[in-house]
Amino acid sequence: MTEEKKNENKEKEVSTGRRDILKSLATLPVFGAFFYGLYKKRQADNFKKNSILSELGLGEKAPEVLPKTTFNKAGDLIRLGIIGYGGRGEYLVQAVGFAHPDICDLSGEDKDEIKRRKQRLENFLGQEDLNVALAGVCDVFDVRAERGLAASRNETRPGAKGLPEARRYHRYQDMLASDEIDAVIIATPDHWHAQMTIDAVNAGKHVYCEKCITRTEEEVHRVVETVKNSNITFQLGHQNPQQKTFNKAKEIIDKKILGKINLVETTTNRNTPTGAWVYEIHEKGNPRTIDWDQFQGPAPHRVPFSLERFFRWRCWFDYGTGLSGDLFSHEYDAVNQILNIGIPKTVTASGGIYYFKDGRDVPDTFQVVCEYPDRNLTLIYSATLANSRSRGRIFMGHDASMEVGGSLTVTADRNSSRFKDKIEKSIIDTSLPLFTYRPGSEGIDAITSATEKYFATKGLMYTYRGGKVVDLTHLHVKEWIDCIRSGQKPSCGIERGLQEGITCHMATKSFLEGRKVEWDPVLKRIV
Repeated sequence: MTEEKKNENKEKEVSTGRRDILKSLATLPVFGAFFYGLYKKRQADNFKKNSILSELGLGEKAPEVLPKTTFNKAGDLIRLGIIGYGGRGEYLVQAVGFAHPDICDLSGEDKDEIKRRKQRLENFLGQEDLNVALAGVCDVFDVRAERGLAASRNETRPGAKGLPEARRYHRYQDMLASDEIDAVIIATPDHWHAQMTIDAVNAGKHVYCEKCITRTEEEVHRVVETVKNSNITFQLGHQNPQQKTFNKAKEIIDKKILGKINLVETTTNRNTPTGAWVYEIHEKGNPRTIDWDQFQGPAPHRVPFSLERFFRWRCWFDYGTGLSGDLFSHEYDAVNQILNIGIPKTVTASGGIYYFKDGRDVPDTFQVVCEYPDRNLTLIYSATLANSRSRGRIFMGHDASMEVGGSLTVTADRNSSRFKDKIEKSIIDTSLPLFTYRPGSEGIDAITSATEKYFATKGLMYTYRGGKVVDLTHLHVKEWIDCIRSGQKPSCGIERGLQEGITCHMATKSFLEGRKVEWDPVLKRIV
């Protein structure tokens, strides 16, 4: 008997056994009738659901395959340099396969905390070996640079042991000039992204750059031109393409299950100091351990040494792009991946500093309206950093609405034309989801902070492959590494970088100038 036939018989035995148990319960007073009635109702509900899914051309599950790379020969070793080893930089290096030794610390009395640390370590060690070496670390803060070097020495990792320790570079230009570096990850404040990317490309280094792609509109055009006229592989740090729910959302859109979509709403709600970029100021931070002049670099305003500005740089437009480039960029990229909307025709933004009166000049409350008249579509973004109420990312169509995050839910509209007949016959209950897709539920114990939980609910941290939790950043960096070797184009290349950068800068410009702004596709400028 074949294995397939054995499994089929086993499933029949389980199903028959379940039915026999439920039928026997029906002989018992009260409870038996209740359970048997519940069983019959579930049978009917499943029949309705399966018939609807079959008609829509959707399945309950999508393939959960995590492909392995075939580039594990010694000659394919890629030597990476990290520029900016702050919070995000350290996370990116961990996604590549190098973690600080403190990831192995499972000591303490808090059992729940130890469980979370253990899960995080297991997730890290479960990453694929990308066959890379952390060859260089560059950071203007000595303490962070030392953490990067320690990560390069730590042999508790998913890859090969015995690799040389990374070299410390005090200036990124020296790293780019080195023949020992093949590619760089840029995880600095936004005001350095453009110059570092251009310099890296001109030095022949492949680039993975964190969002927002640049601090200004003018810088976007320079970066795009430089990358397009080169042979390097560029990846922008938006890991949305790796999320299984986003792929399922595209399938639903392609099958026109939602009907005509005219409105999309996305949000950011966070209510913690870290969520509002009030990061901890390191006790060892001072003018001797921080190269302040190099940190300021191309910033438009030169100011005296400031620990607040160094550790909380996202609070100032001199170094960052505020809610627009830091968080709206995630939401825009998610919608752009699913709908392929591109740069909007017009953008109107508003908001203010309504809660955090701490000297920042970026808003903590922010609204953006993007208009796409050629698609009869409006994208609305709303954010507050002083309230944590969960609000979804919702695609609203004439026939159904879809909420997309770590999971996906489609709900039929009670006035739908497509589903009118089934709604009237009570085959579809509009108070319940028409379709729900959850890739998995394991591994959430690895999420510890409020900020991590926010990103997880938005589908920006983990996905699931083969029943296993997988870090999205690992998958995104892996894709970049694979494309360097194969010569293929990554999912978040320079074209998507252009669209993301221009859209975010339209929102910033509208807010700062207090007016509606427009994209001129002929002049290729915001007007």
